Amino acid sequence: MRRNRSTLISDAAFLLFLVLAYICIVFIAGSPNHYIQNIIILNVAFILAVVTYFTTVTAGLVLNLAFIFGYGFFIMFQTISQGETIGLNTYFWLIMTPLLTVVVWIFTLGNRQLQTENENLKKRADQLATVDENTDLRNSVAFQKDASLFTGISTRYQIPLTLLVVKVKYWDEIRRLIPEEQLTEAIYDVSQISQSSIRTNDAIYMLDKEDATWGLLLFTDRDGAKIVIERIKYKLLELNDNGFMSKYKVKLGLKIGAVQYQPDTIENPLDFIVQAKKQLEYDV
Repeated sequence: MRRNRSTLISDAAFLLFLVLAYICIVFIAGSPNHYIQNIIILNVAFILAVVTYFTTVTAGLVLNLAFIFGYGFFIMFQTISQGETIGLNTYFWLIMTPLLTVVVWIFTLGNRQLQTENENLKKRADQLATVDENTDLRNSVAFQKDASLFTGISTRYQIPLTLLVVKVKYWDEIRRLIPEEQLTEAIYDVSQISQSSIRTNDAIYMLDKEDATWGLLLFTDRDGAKIVIERIKYKLLELNDNGFMSKYKVKLGLKIGAVQYQPDTIENPLDFIVQAKKQLEYDV
């Protein structure tokens, strides 16, 4: 409802601006004796409207006050020096110029409300999204939900649960060397390696796309996790030898940290990730 209201305000202000511009054109066409003067004032009015669009209504109204003062001084000068009377032409621009500014401000206000609402919707969508769009892997939001379920199963049925955190070595340097499109492809390739190295009842997550970090929840102990680690590193070695390096012009390496779930030392899913990331320091 609020979005429709913002759209209605913006559309109404735009249409009103067009109507006022049309009135100005008709008025100028009907006053050929003041054509040059009216054209100059119309340009000033549009300039004030543009300034209001890119700044604030306060700046626009202050400039309009300066215009009214300057235009009033000019009319008084003409009246005193040339004996001209104050006619419809003067009153028209004294009303129309600030009116154009106010209408543009209303149009700008409606647009900014729409932009704000659009940004809020995008942030909300990002928060609710549970799947990474490039790799089709579940993200950190999904990990938060799934980890609570996995740890509950592990505790209840006494099944060992281990979290692997996989990270690409020297990722910041690699990002400077290859284009953005290839970065996405490289992340997808590493995701496929990790995916093919685990069982169907295990789960893989894209924890941080910007820092190329994955999380793997495995129903196994530390010894079983070591087997998975060796499998992932061996497959990456094969991939590097079979064209990966020639494709991306760099050789990828992985750091992998593992921690087994212990209810007394791991309080929540975030703590699970933090403890697994600490193990990355020992994988050099």
